[in-house]
Amino acid sequence: MRRAPVVTLLLVVLTGLFPSPARAADNGEWSVRPADSAITPRTAFQLSVRPGTTFVDRAVVTNTTGAPLTLRLHVADAYNTPRDGGLAVRGREETQRDVGTWGKPEQDVVTVPADSSVTVGFTLAVPADAAPGDHVGALMAVDDRVQPGSGSFIGVRRGVGARIYLRVEGPQRPSLAVEGLRLTARNPRVPWTGDSRTTVSYTLHNTGNVKLDPRVSLSVGGVFVGGPTTRQLTNVPAELFPGERVQVTEDWPGAPSGWGDATVTATADGVRASGSDGFLEVPWIPLAGVLVLLTAGGAVLLVRRRRRVAARPAAA
Repeated sequence: MRRAPVVTLLLVVLTGLFPSPARAADNGEWSVRPADSAITPRTAFQLSVRPGTTFVDRAVVTNTTGAPLTLRLHVADAYNTPRDGGLAVRGREETQRDVGTWGKPEQDVVTVPADSSVTVGFTLAVPADAAPGDHVGALMAVDDRVQPGSGSFIGVRRGVGARIYLRVEGPQRPSLAVEGLRLTARNPRVPWTGDSRTTVSYTLHNTGNVKLDPRVSLSVGGVFVGGPTTRQLTNVPAELFPGERVQVTEDWPGAPSGWGDATVTATADGVRASGSDGFLEVPWIPLAGVLVLLTAGGAVLLVRRRRRVAARPAAA
């Protein structure tokens, strides 16, 4: 019998891209951080250069395990994941388009002894035609060993990256857009059999050339009862890179009942953008109350009319 081919799905797990302000990027076994400057420790490479400039810097790779560790180094582009806005990087096998094509470590492979650190240098050669604005990447240290994942055909390759924030001198144009705003109200088909829920979904689009830290609010107008008229949305990416789009979905607990317009407004670095959508939210309980009142009122009017009609022959 012929054996069926075994397909292995390889997942590169990138950890430590969001270290706290006082810590290096690490996954508990190895870490990558910028070499300390003469002035202050750094948690990320933050550079401002002119087009056509070659920049040289150093990183410290630390092995916290009890055995030697061999890691492969490369510089990669960073981007926002479309669904949650988290920071992700392109793998070594993927096509690099920006910082990943400009950067190169002095060593492609480094072996770090147990409980030790190694300092490695890397260069960033910014082309003369580089677009002005922010460019984001990471210096990655990846373990080439594939470890079994949670499934039979899943392998995991782990990596740690120190972030690179590179600003190319030139006109800085912050710009932001709110796209595709939709409000979805979900009521149970049968009254009193479930909870009503309203969901807000929209896309944040960085249309400028600088990194933004957006803040987003929701406001409503129209004819409605209950619920606050404004609220801050919390499911927002902490950093939105130039050209990136992030789809955001957030529940709206306590949404008002009625109809009107809802507006999502995003602000960052002095720029402001908004998008609107109409809403119609009529929960079962208020609707049932209105129907009961209308029915009762109609019954009273009908009874009175019949009494008046019955009373006319007697009067004659």
